[in-house]
Amino acid sequence: MTSTPLRLKSRKPWTPSQIVLTLLGVAVSALFVAPIAAALLTSLKSEAEAAEIPPHWLPKAWTVQAWKSLWETGNIGNWFINSLVVSVCVTTIVLTVSALAGYGFARTEFKGKALLMGLVMSGLMVSPAVLGVPLFTTVQQMGMVDTYWGMILPQCAPAAMVYILYKFFQGIPRELEEAAFIDGAGRWRVFFTIVVPLARPSLAAVGIFTFIASWNNFLWPYMVTNNPDLMTMPNGIATVMNSYGIQWAQLMAGGLMAGLPLIVVFVFFQRQIVAGVAHTGLAGQ
Repeated sequence: MTSTPLRLKSRKPWTPSQIVLTLLGVAVSALFVAPIAAALLTSLKSEAEAAEIPPHWLPKAWTVQAWKSLWETGNIGNWFINSLVVSVCVTTIVLTVSALAGYGFARTEFKGKALLMGLVMSGLMVSPAVLGVPLFTTVQQMGMVDTYWGMILPQCAPAAMVYILYKFFQGIPRELEEAAFIDGAGRWRVFFTIVVPLARPSLAAVGIFTFIASWNNFLWPYMVTNNPDLMTMPNGIATVMNSYGIQWAQLMAGGLMAGLPLIVVFVFFQRQIVAGVAHTGLAGQ
């Protein structure tokens, strides 16, 4: 009995284009990772060493004093919970409103539809900073200053998200819905059993982008909240820095604490982000 020799496929040598693209990818990755690495290493220095000029990468004496001081001087746990509550509520409301509005614009015909769609899209041309004063006046008159709803509701005007889902719903074949109508399904049942499952990639992308934007929002919670117990992570960390001076090690530790949930979201949901962008219906429109 003769054994046939196992043939191993020889690896093809890299082409010059592959080498260039690989080096370019490594350079771009290093460019994005470098600030995070610098912040982490700075947070592991003493305050005196962190303020040295010129700065150096590696700490001479490794210490976690900055992290301990930040936990002792600031209400990090409460700020984290506030950011989580606000971001989750904003994301839930935006997903609900944008999905219903986008489907309504894509599948129903009514008088004034074009005018209403243009009014919604006009929100993309107005900077949120311009609306800060009138929004604050409205929230103040409604008695929602220093409340969760005062931070949540003004962030729930998702013109861009409505447009993204509107373009996606336009790409869903009408035959699927018409077949369900023939079987006796109503509009709401068709929406929840057919349209929403097909829109999961786009809904996931919209939800992730909304959560990230709400978590990073500094200006509006800063304007509408003076109560330290209701501050979000960006506002709370800024308050600690203003109260105790610029402590660079603590500042870097606080920035990493605030950015860690977003890094986790991106790492675990990057596939949904890519799939959502690919299925929004914007390509080729």
